[in-house]
Amino acid sequence: MKSPVSHPATVTALLLLTFATGLVDAVSVLVLGHVFVANMTGNVIFLGFWFVPHSGVDMLAAVVAFVSFLAGTVLGGRLARHLDTDVRHWLVVALSVEVLALTTLALLAGAGVLEYHDNGKLILIAGLAVTFGSQNATARQFGIQELSTTVLTSTIVGLGSDSRLAGGTGHREKLRYGVVATMLGGAALGATLTRFVVAPIIGLAALVVAASAAVFWFGPASENP
Repeated sequence: MKSPVSHPATVTALLLLTFATGLVDAVSVLVLGHVFVANMTGNVIFLGFWFVPHSGVDMLAAVVAFVSFLAGTVLGGRLARHLDTDVRHWLVVALSVEVLALTTLALLAGAGVLEYHDNGKLILIAGLAVTFGSQNATARQFGIQELSTTVLTSTIVGLGSDSRLAGGTGHREKLRYGVVATMLGGAALGATLTRFVVAPIIGLAALVVAASAAVFWFGPASENP
């Protein structure tokens, strides 16, 4: 699918979503019980530990995250198919749903309605995983391998296999380094803030996603619509 905004604007918007991923996965791993809500590779490995007694992994949290993320991808896919006749409109609706979900979770957690353990923790994990599953399904429509916004494996593989050291041209090297640095920055900031607060980090992620939606809505039109 062709982005409705210029390539630099598209990259900026997707990098903002990648930063939000780092923020929220820091919360889920460090506060909600060592589970990922945006990167499902780690959770699949955790689910494999199910067969090993006393592995120390919260299996229920991993299952909730995995199932909820999958549900989010279904939601994101349906939004894409029903609204993609107007790509700007689709993106703003999809990201606005994400902002609403993150804001609601932040408010409920901040007010103490959702706590960071037991059932409250599972509701937070489910809500965040649905949100980032939808985000991933939205981002993948653009077909930019380096910018799935939630997974870095293929990006890092590209850094190595296409590098001059490997006999390649170093094509897209700056973009790939930028993606890795962006998620690293989001995770570092999120991890730092979890020492003092939790709910505001989710609120900050909502603001970052809102900024991404603004780029897609107000950004310069693509030269080749």
